[in-house]
Amino acid sequence: MNDNPDTAIDELGPVDYLVLEFPAGQQNFTGEAAAELAKLAESGIIRILDVLILVKNEDGSVEGMELDETPAVDAIRALEADIAEILAAEDVELLAEAMEPGSVAGVVVWENVWAAPFAAAARRAGGQLIASGRIPIQAIAASIEAEMASEEGN
Repeated sequence: MNDNPDTAIDELGPVDYLVLEFPAGQQNFTGEAAAELAKLAESGIIRILDVLILVKNEDGSVEGMELDETPAVDAIRALEADIAEILAAEDVELLAEAMEPGSVAGVVVWENVWAAPFAAAARRAGGQLIASGRIPIQAIAASIEAEMASEEGN
């Protein structure tokens, strides 16, 4: 994909986000996940658009910090030039509603660069995305286990 900031929106790939919550007492930050995220960006599979750290205090108040406001690991710090900071204050409030008090969450917004040529071709053909979703890995594992149990029972 063209790294020109003036790239037409028709050339962009799909944009996704995720929120990873780390409950109180389970915050074992080693930098491993950040390093894997950096590898994806460096390989050109994704382009990081925004990274945010949310802290939900015991009283329910929320602090949102951009990556440059935290002692981020070097792997993510190297991506800061690509970060567009597209999350607004209202987004932070909505995302934080699902968090438990005392938890920390990482929010990542990325463009699926690998899908940009397909997405652009579909748009040129008149197509428009009308539904999208993710199947949680836990649901897939449960489905496989149920199928295996069913086959063993027969």
